[in-house]
Amino acid sequence: MTLTQLDLTALLDALPQDAVITDPDRMASYLLDRANAPDGGTPAAVVRATCTEDVQAAVRFAVANGLKVVTRGAGSGLSGGATALEGCLMVSTERMREIDIDPRTRTVRVQPGLMNAEVKAEVAKEGLWYPPDPSSYEICSIGGNVATNAGGLCCVKYGVTTDYVLGLTVVLADGTAVTLGGPRIKDKAGLPLVKLFVGSEGTLGIVTEAVLKLLPAQRTPCTMVATFGKLDNATDAVAEIQRGLRPSMLEFMDKACINAVEDLTKMGLDREAEALLVIQSDESTAAAVEELATIEAICQKHHATEVFTTEDPEEGEAFVTARRMAIPAVEAKGSLLLEDVGVPLPQLSALVDGIAAIAANRQVEIAVVAHAGDGNTHPLIVFDPSDADHAARAQQAYGEVMSLAIELGGTITGEHGVGRLKKPWLGAQLGDDAMALNQRIKDALDPTGIFNPGTMFEG
Repeated sequence: MTLTQLDLTALLDALPQDAVITDPDRMASYLLDRANAPDGGTPAAVVRATCTEDVQAAVRFAVANGLKVVTRGAGSGLSGGATALEGCLMVSTERMREIDIDPRTRTVRVQPGLMNAEVKAEVAKEGLWYPPDPSSYEICSIGGNVATNAGGLCCVKYGVTTDYVLGLTVVLADGTAVTLGGPRIKDKAGLPLVKLFVGSEGTLGIVTEAVLKLLPAQRTPCTMVATFGKLDNATDAVAEIQRGLRPSMLEFMDKACINAVEDLTKMGLDREAEALLVIQSDESTAAAVEELATIEAICQKHHATEVFTTEDPEEGEAFVTARRMAIPAVEAKGSLLLEDVGVPLPQLSALVDGIAAIAANRQVEIAVVAHAGDGNTHPLIVFDPSDADHAARAQQAYGEVMSLAIELGGTITGEHGVGRLKKPWLGAQLGDDAMALNQRIKDALDPTGIFNPGTMFEG
């Protein structure tokens, strides 16, 4: 059957008016995520679901007509996991925006289309806090966060998305909807299936609802900024800080990131510094001051060229904003290949030094920004796509950075997901036996390979 022969009547009848898009011009904005993976296609249709039943109808139609299904949230993903396939059925969760807060259990039930920032804002009205905070928190959806097990700036102390997902509703490959977990802090009944679906990148099922754990509102943090004349001094300071302290934020920017951010903000960052750390403590004010004083001593021990501390919330937030701007600031210099490789903390220095060596060898610029406190780095490879040789060298560097992380006992992805772009390196990290086990689980839950083929798995 060709796409022109595909009869959408059953799908149109099962869904709300204007839920299905088939016009190529209207579908154009659904084809790629932020990674701009090069091997995408045009869907047969885009379904803008509003509820679990809509998703079930879409999946059942896809099964009946032999279509693959790709799920899309806000399209802010950085690994190509929401890339449309030729002739697929694209299921968008953008209209799934319900939220129900229960302050008694400190949980919130949300549909996947809400932005991370929207959930934070709504629960804050009840004096509560949803901690996971990717740098893109204003434009990334909860569904995408669950799909990739997103982290963020505060995960060094508070953990990542999976630490806050208590329950899920998931549509399976036959259209069945299952409810897993719920608003219970402790629940060990059955296999930990909630954890299985968090981070599965739309390959095992489609998440249509999540129950998230909340915390009491975070205290206003105190902020420290430390600059270093050598990269190794900064990474050594990070390692010592993490051995005995638990800051609520411990972020890293290298010289290229510092200068890119300064180009945009003109906030007076030291352009000659090789590294900058943004550190926060959200303990009570007295305890925070004491913790940052200890951290300052560690930074000075490791030859920090300048250390600045502030208890002023606006001043502190300005430095956090500068850190969040690092990726778009570097992107202003050219096209990017974005990575999120991570290593055990003792190997952080070796990873940063190794990335610099790869950049020099391939003659490409690689800026590095990192959630340094947990060893999760974001190397940003800048290249000119109109220069075939430059683009080829950038791609070589991209693979070499991932291979380096694996060699150092690390991972090819700490929070962005494997998607389509990193799939070639997944086996090298996991090994044959673990890859086979992953495939067996995929085959058990999605025997026909309907969900997101090409992301992590071939089918």
